[in-house]
Amino acid sequence: MNKGKIVVVDDEKIVTSAFKTLLKVEGFNDGHFFNSPKEALEFLKTNQPDIVISDFLMPEMNGLEFLTEVKQMYPEVSKILLTGYADKENAIKAINEVGLYRYIEKPWDNDDLIINIKNGIERSYLLSELRQKISELEIAKKELEHYSHNLEKIVAERTADLKQSNAKLEGIVNYCADGIIILNEDGVIEQVNPACETMIGHVANKIINSSADDFLFGKHTYISKELHKLDESELLLRDFSIKNPFTNSEIPVEVSFARINPDDEYKRFVGVIRDVTEQKKADKLRDDFIATLTHDLRTPLLAAIHTLKFFLDGALGELTDKQKLLISTMYKSNEDLLGLVNALLEVYKYDADKLVLTKTNFNIYNLVKQVYDELLPLAQSKEIDFTIDSDISDIDINADRSELRRVICNLCGNAINYTQERGKVTVTLKVEGADLIFSVSDNGSGIPQEDIPNMFQRFSQGTSKKRSTGTGLGLYLSRQIIESHGGKIWLESVLNKGSEFSFLLTDVVKQKITQE
Repeated sequence: MNKGKIVVVDDEKIVTSAFKTLLKVEGFNDGHFFNSPKEALEFLKTNQPDIVISDFLMPEMNGLEFLTEVKQMYPEVSKILLTGYADKENAIKAINEVGLYRYIEKPWDNDDLIINIKNGIERSYLLSELRQKISELEIAKKELEHYSHNLEKIVAERTADLKQSNAKLEGIVNYCADGIIILNEDGVIEQVNPACETMIGHVANKIINSSADDFLFGKHTYISKELHKLDESELLLRDFSIKNPFTNSEIPVEVSFARINPDDEYKRFVGVIRDVTEQKKADKLRDDFIATLTHDLRTPLLAAIHTLKFFLDGALGELTDKQKLLISTMYKSNEDLLGLVNALLEVYKYDADKLVLTKTNFNIYNLVKQVYDELLPLAQSKEIDFTIDSDISDIDINADRSELRRVICNLCGNAINYTQERGKVTVTLKVEGADLIFSVSDNGSGIPQEDIPNMFQRFSQGTSKKRSTGTGLGLYLSRQIIESHGGKIWLESVLNKGSEFSFLLTDVVKQKITQE
């Protein structure tokens, strides 16, 4: 279908009728035909055409006058004048005066007329687009002139702001008590501040272009190795130290890194080095105090528990019911206190790296089943559906059996304690390659998402919805045990639907045993 709005004006109806038929045959469906130039002008006031075709001799006004009016309305629209042979000279003259696109002598050739109409419509489109582009260029030119006029002022203001910001930043860097260091992705030092020079014991030109690994020492890793892992997030490295060659002393430090230019392929990082000597001293005093206190508490607690046990066993004579209740309460309270003391001791050992794992090969299913059998009466007392979901029973793993038992017992015990009566707790045990995955899920009240990050912290007391009555050390100690095995522990929970605690131990499956 041919497109374009065509306006045809001729005072003879036979001519406009012929045009209507011809254009319809050629597929033009947007034609408008008038026998009066004035009526055509009224129509054109609210309708922009793509081409206008007009007869020359008409009674109301001639074609030149009519097309002159059209030109004032739509300068870019193509205009064709129909003339007789005698009017040829006037038509040629009108090309310059009216901006005529073509003049066609009557009688016309239909093929030639249709070609001129198509080309005229295309010309109108092109002229309209050209006018639009010119208008856009004029606007852009004015904006550019305005911007150029103010560019010098803007540059001066931005330069002054930049100088002020650089002065502030330089003051912060130079007078910061923490060491500041800039490295590339291979750990090569590009810049240091005075505090960093003091920590390392060298001036800047002795440090720059050296590897950070020459000055910063970690227990289990190198800075250059850690930087390759860092992308958009921040990185905090603990248990690092700086050896000062002049004092021959080691300064314990923590180093936090962030990437300077995340959008640049050439990676550079800024690190803040903090001297944690005083913090380490305070931590050691605190831990030594806790260790001494808890150790000294164990002896009197054990003595009290054993003494109360004698009374409960009737070794010192029969007790009345009231006496039994009182002594049982005292016995249980002392046992709970002993449990807290033992938990504190275990936490201290892990935090101080004083606990050495004793790894052996053992059957993991048997261990899980042993914990399950011990906790089953507790689950039955609450009518909880407590089950093990596992298709393995002959898998040996290499780990610390005693410490792993503590984790499994804690996770399963928590699930039972925090699940309502007639609920469901499922223990899942599976092996993937040489990795072991343990999970315990329940359909309890669940844990709010905002509380999940705190669940494995020390002294975590339940959630914002419900407080725990425990020590707040069980999950923290479980995390320490799993991480000391090189594993990972995590929690997934949906409020009012339940929770699932899981841990992963990698490369621990050693063999399949043939006999129990």
